[in-house]
Amino acid sequence: MDSSEQRRKRKRIFRPSSPTAFLPYSLKYFFSVRSLVLCFSFLIFLFLLSYQIPFGSSVFRPVLVVSSLSLLSSSSDLSSSSASFQDFGSFLLPLQIEGRVLFPDHVLLLVKKNTLLGKSTELECVYARNRSVEGDIVVKEKAFSVDDYGDENGMLVRCPLPPANYSAVVNLKKFRGNGVVDMEAENGILKSNQTVNSWENVAYAATLDGNTAVVFVKGLNLRPQRESDPSQFSCHFGLGSLEKDGRFALRTNAISAAQEVVRCSLPLSIRKSPEKARGIRITIGMLPHIHAKAHEHVLLPSVAKISDLKSEAIRKNIGNVKYDLCVCTMVWNQASALREWITYHSWLGVERWFIYDNNSDDRIKDVIEDLEAENYNVTRHVWPWIKTQEAGFSHCALRAKQECNWVSFMDVDEYFYFPYSTPGHQSFRSTGYAGQDSLRSLVANLSSSSPTIAEIRTTCHSFGPSGLNSSPSQGITVGYTCRLKSPERHKSIIRPDALDTTLLNVVHHFYLRKGFRYLNLPQSTAVINHYKYQVWDVFRAKFFRRVATYVADWQKNQNEGSRDRAPGLGTEAVEPPNWPLQFCEVWDTGLRDFVLSNFADLITGLLPWEKSSF
Repeated sequence: MDSSEQRRKRKRIFRPSSPTAFLPYSLKYFFSVRSLVLCFSFLIFLFLLSYQIPFGSSVFRPVLVVSSLSLLSSSSDLSSSSASFQDFGSFLLPLQIEGRVLFPDHVLLLVKKNTLLGKSTELECVYARNRSVEGDIVVKEKAFSVDDYGDENGMLVRCPLPPANYSAVVNLKKFRGNGVVDMEAENGILKSNQTVNSWENVAYAATLDGNTAVVFVKGLNLRPQRESDPSQFSCHFGLGSLEKDGRFALRTNAISAAQEVVRCSLPLSIRKSPEKARGIRITIGMLPHIHAKAHEHVLLPSVAKISDLKSEAIRKNIGNVKYDLCVCTMVWNQASALREWITYHSWLGVERWFIYDNNSDDRIKDVIEDLEAENYNVTRHVWPWIKTQEAGFSHCALRAKQECNWVSFMDVDEYFYFPYSTPGHQSFRSTGYAGQDSLRSLVANLSSSSPTIAEIRTTCHSFGPSGLNSSPSQGITVGYTCRLKSPERHKSIIRPDALDTTLLNVVHHFYLRKGFRYLNLPQSTAVINHYKYQVWDVFRAKFFRRVATYVADWQKNQNEGSRDRAPGLGTEAVEPPNWPLQFCEVWDTGLRDFVLSNFADLITGLLPWEKSSF
């Protein structure tokens, strides 16, 4: 065979059978090798991401850990390949810590969560060892609580205080099996604020109110129950990336200042488009001393981002329809008392409930969700700021202003009660007895009788343990029937649109704008039964958790003669002699009889809150 014939055979052998085969053989070989190199590089990249990188710092730094098991369980219906992709996606898009606040008993993390995590995510707090000490590089503790906060992407995580010689600035880490994958900013994966703010000195919440911003702040040390000079303060707004390096783009002067609340006008650019203010950080500037010049304002640390409560109401399809009567309260571990309190007052006419949860850990969220499912129109609002009841009530007044004509501020151990008919009742109630919706009718009648009435004050009677040693099975309204003879203070129902711009309040009542007045209800018309001194096991919890800002804790030797303290109890949670018979001067079974007559099942005799417990 000659050479020309051999060349023809070689051409037939290498003739392309498909369009891609037109590539030269050396080029195809190149792509094959390149693919292997890329695959191998990708595997190395995954290995490096999964490697535990030790770290240390001289700063106090707990770290968040995300359980991969809970991540996968939130999408159990996906295939294993898609679940793996989701796990990898959350790895590349970690939780972002936007703020940290150091409290006396925990560290609070404000987190922008990754939506891939789902609601079932369990988090752990990881604390880095300081370099100068011996011991494990990191230690982990389960988070006290994880809650949604603010907008749909906000989350709060409460971590235990770190062990001695371990850090406190929180960075994100992801938990995988027995390993911890480092996700610190130094590795190029996450850049986050590394500041830990002291609870004693920080702006912690903010909201819009018309053309103003209302900022809630610790560290001003303003005198209680008094309006302060607003010229000492200013508001500073951070826009976009300008807040990342600590600078704030816009400034306005304060309009009012009182206790922990500062109100400022909005910058003109935001006033024209208020939606621009949502989610931006804000802080307060203050004069370091009384003779300082205006430009010498010192900015307080801040974790506060502006929310728009009016927009929240619109999103809930409230629109312009307002409820006649709402209730706002702040609670800590009151899950067992909530159902009786809401069931009873809903019968009296309360249409809307705002429950400000102050770090409860007794499954109160589940109770509220059950009540919502039963159409009680109750919502839980996470309020993690300890000893801020006055500020919390100011915040709730702004929220209720969008939805309610009248709002009652009361505690879950306080019950409105209408004594039996007397001639004096007729001016407040058309019927001679307290029927269903009586409280709402009373408020409506007073509101229509005089447009200047903006606060209704009701006297409180304080009840004692009434001879009991354990919590009454039928509820507190039936079980406690003995009280002090003389009433103590009062509680208020207010018109939120008539409040003073300072939002100044003393928990029990608010300051009103000029032109509005309050009305004291006669005791023959209505009173509040305050079940203040219950059985010892219930009462003892109050020693360790007071929510009012300007009320001394019982452990502290301050204001021992105040009505906010238990007379003769002292400063230690030790049961006094004969506690069951303390605070018992008058036997009063009026509300007990009323409840049994109107709420008990005719067949079983059970009360609605008893049925739920069964």
